[in-house]
Amino acid sequence: MITRFAVRVVLLGAFAAFSSIGFGRSLVTLLWMSIILCATVALLRREQLFGGVLNHWDECAAFGALFALVQLVSAQG
Repeated sequence: MITRFAVRVVLLGAFAAFSSIGFGRSLVTLLWMSIILCATVALLRREQLFGGVLNHWDECAAFGALFALVQLVSAQG
């Protein structure tokens, strides 16, 4: 899960860097879509919310934290 998360963050950053609406706004949008995707996959796979292993729910929470951080930094700048 950690490797998958790291690869996704790098890809999202690369796509946001070449966006015409700006890096911050684009990254926020891509992170929001990633949150929705991870939650949907976790629901479809019926993964346990607070399980003993990392799963899509944990990835969703990590994307949520990054989303909040990027949105906070974008609002200040």
